[in-house]
Amino acid sequence: MGRSLEFLRGVKMAVATQPAIPLRIGEVAKQASVAVGALRYYEELGLVNSQRGKNGYRYYGSAAIHQVQFIKKAQALGFSLQDVKEVLGVYQQGEAPCDLVRSRLQEKIDHLASQIQQMNAFKSDLEAYRDRWAKTPPHSEAGDICPLIETVPLA
Repeated sequence: MGRSLEFLRGVKMAVATQPAIPLRIGEVAKQASVAVGALRYYEELGLVNSQRGKNGYRYYGSAAIHQVQFIKKAQALGFSLQDVKEVLGVYQQGEAPCDLVRSRLQEKIDHLASQIQQMNAFKSDLEAYRDRWAKTPPHSEAGDICPLIETVPLA
């Protein structure tokens, strides 16, 4: 988890030390390896900010690249864009959001454990049908589409 904090410190440092070089949306999208549409969507959600130039183009600060990369890394961990928005909100208030990140990560782990348990139970059910059908194939009744599936009770 210390690595996450170091990354955030790196972003904070990048914001503090990099000169404000206005970048157009295509430049940010290319450097951050995202589609222009994704960048517009992130802006619509309040995850990144831009300024409109007199020509109507969106201009971003160089820190936007780091923010977009952070968003993509968080998504790779299973964080939703709403989760990311909350993390960035804590960060923008001057606090390290690592406790929030740890909490959300644990929630994701717990949810996955539950899903794995459900999937294992479903797998056992399917294996039981397979084994039952292999031992005693069901007899076809008039109008049956597939006698195997016809033997499955509705819940």
